[in-house]
Amino acid sequence: MRARRTLVTTAGLIGAAALLLAGCAEDPAEPSAGGSTASDNKAKTTLTVGVFGAFGLQEAGLYDEYMAQNPGVRIEQTSIERNENYYPQLLTHLGTGSGLSDIQAVEVNNIAEITATQADKLVDLGKAPGVDKAAYLPWKWAQGTASAAKGGATVGLGTDIGPQGICYRKDLFEAAGLPTDRAAVGALWAGDWNKYLEAGKAYKAKAGEGKAFVDSASGVMAAVTGGSAQRFYDDQGKVVYKSNPAVRGAFDLAASFSTEGLSAKLQQFTPAWDQGFANGSFATVSCPAWMLGYIQDKAGPAGKDKWDVAQAPKPSNWGGSFLVVPKAGKHAEEAAKLAAWLTAPAQQAKLFEKRGSFPSASAAYGLPSVSGAKHEYFGGAPIGEIFAKAAQGVPVAAVGPKDLVIAQNLADIGMLQVDQKGRSPQEGWEAAVKAIDNALDQ
Repeated sequence: MRARRTLVTTAGLIGAAALLLAGCAEDPAEPSAGGSTASDNKAKTTLTVGVFGAFGLQEAGLYDEYMAQNPGVRIEQTSIERNENYYPQLLTHLGTGSGLSDIQAVEVNNIAEITATQADKLVDLGKAPGVDKAAYLPWKWAQGTASAAKGGATVGLGTDIGPQGICYRKDLFEAAGLPTDRAAVGALWAGDWNKYLEAGKAYKAKAGEGKAFVDSASGVMAAVTGGSAQRFYDDQGKVVYKSNPAVRGAFDLAASFSTEGLSAKLQQFTPAWDQGFANGSFATVSCPAWMLGYIQDKAGPAGKDKWDVAQAPKPSNWGGSFLVVPKAGKHAEEAAKLAAWLTAPAQQAKLFEKRGSFPSASAAYGLPSVSGAKHEYFGGAPIGEIFAKAAQGVPVAAVGPKDLVIAQNLADIGMLQVDQKGRSPQEGWEAAVKAIDNALDQ
């Protein structure tokens, strides 16, 4: 897992010197990644890539593969661990037109701001050689495309996504008299998040003390809103979260998991939450594809074959990223070719196979490394099949520049007060609205 995709990113900044790489320059004095001589390097074009966290492209060997196929190209990557440090620098460099890498990564929570305010400074990758719109999920393609008023260019090519399932503890389900087979488990709540709540009530009736049904009410809320056709913004870019019944409905439904005593009342991505996986403190968690590795790490060897994954009540997405190419780069044309190659279905399938990043290119779903993928830790679950089905059902939804601000406050201000402080759902909602409105006014 390279980041918590919606609400937080992984901790730890890689050194004070880790700035967005001032790319685009060729340096014949440096040895290339392949170890060639200085004289050989004079003929090479150096393409720089700026990312956040362990993005996966380099770790999966994709740069090495591209350089082997294109001997005249050398690729150099610089990573800043936390997106909250990386992204403000990216905006600054786009504003000045300097200090940019030839290719820059953009997290999904920032792509709406990029398409709305920076599209004129970025290459239209929809026209890059080898890019086929039909090969990508429609909703992911739409996220990287500017509005018609902003020129309609597709400035971001999607790398990965976070289609969601429900991860569950088979031993806890069995003890509560619920089915353990993943197909039967998915059938408990198929098509309706309210059925997930009812399954929780049935679980509680027979589960032992200290064995909650869900990890947190906030996790449920994120999963429900992640499958809504309209969330925090409308198609015109107007903030509508307060009047949107889908958002309030998700908040109230998630709050019911707390008021009904079904939540372990943990805040996600905290030490207590991590320990909950190992202790079996909760029976289910809404989990995007990238969270499987996280669960395996936190639950440890003892959790093998206890955890499994079933289809979520409705298709939903949590997370993902994009690649963009600044026009200010000296090698924009070559960079666009590289960005297109890195995000092509074949490379996305390799990234999934080696790093667990689920492809945003639906054309990759038929490739054996995706369609036949199973996860042994989760009882041999057919994760390629499960998450591809979820990914293809996610609706196209408007993404706004302050999606992250709204989501964070709904979770950490509003829902956390309900889950941990015993406030009523209405009190939690009002606290979140006040915090969000103050943040949006700044």
